[in-house]
Amino acid sequence: MSILVEHITKRYGHQVALNGVNLKIDAGEIVGFLGPNGAGKSTLMKILTGYLPADSGAAAICGFKVEEDKTDFRAKIGYLPEHNPLYPELYIREYLGYVAGFYKLKNTKQRVEEIIHLTGLTSEASKKIGALSKGYRQRVGLAQALIHDPEVLILDEPTSGLDPNQLDEIRNLIVNISANKTVMLSTHIMQEVEAICNRIVIINKGNIIADGTPSEIKKISAGHGQQVLFSVKQNINTTDLEKLPFVAKVAANSPGEFLLTSSVEGDIRPKLYETAIANQWTLLTLAEKSQSVENIFRELTQRF
Repeated sequence: MSILVEHITKRYGHQVALNGVNLKIDAGEIVGFLGPNGAGKSTLMKILTGYLPADSGAAAICGFKVEEDKTDFRAKIGYLPEHNPLYPELYIREYLGYVAGFYKLKNTKQRVEEIIHLTGLTSEASKKIGALSKGYRQRVGLAQALIHDPEVLILDEPTSGLDPNQLDEIRNLIVNISANKTVMLSTHIMQEVEAICNRIVIINKGNIIADGTPSEIKKISAGHGQQVLFSVKQNINTTDLEKLPFVAKVAANSPGEFLLTSSVEGDIRPKLYETAIANQWTLLTLAEKSQSVENIFRELTQRF
């Protein structure tokens, strides 16, 4: 178990930031941690990294109890906060050597060069941090999080504010460096989650409201059934479909083309096929419409 959270509660005055949160993340998982602003994402990450104490509950990193092992567990973590704290007056090599000193690494110069190459900073390595673009400053932030080769990476909004090209570069970098690590990644960019993560956790108002693989999350319908795109060559009416016992809702996109919502468990496409044959309709489209992570996120956070 790389990350273990048990009944963590945190309050800021009367505001409950985390409400008895439980979470387990196994070694090798890449977990997208999603939630609206103020949902508790950054608070939990700060507790896991020891920057903030919990009011109650317990957390452990790679078996080390965060509240008891004040320093040992930090060697297991690479942390990139939401607001990347860098020293703009330092050169990249100078800064990474400074960070490496905290971990008392052997062959510091060699490790600095390795991490510069790994994070794609070679072309900028002779510059001061203050002269870098935001995309390269994020690379420096990732480099400092990786300098000691941690088992766990905790990345809080690592692509926030980047342009599409920078976003793609940092996304690919995270995929490459996370091959042998456990990653907890918070973001508001849903495409990023679907591209990077093998598990998604959604938090809202201090409570975890969904947890599963991307495919499992997409099956969450927040009270709605399966959605199917259905079209036939004939110009049929919505009433022809609304009377079907396994259809709950019909939305007409265009003549002969509909978005159907099921009223029963299971896949309704075989029943729709049989209906088309029985009515001698020429079937053009019969495809399940999976909900996007973005739609699921919006529905769940508005519902709870």
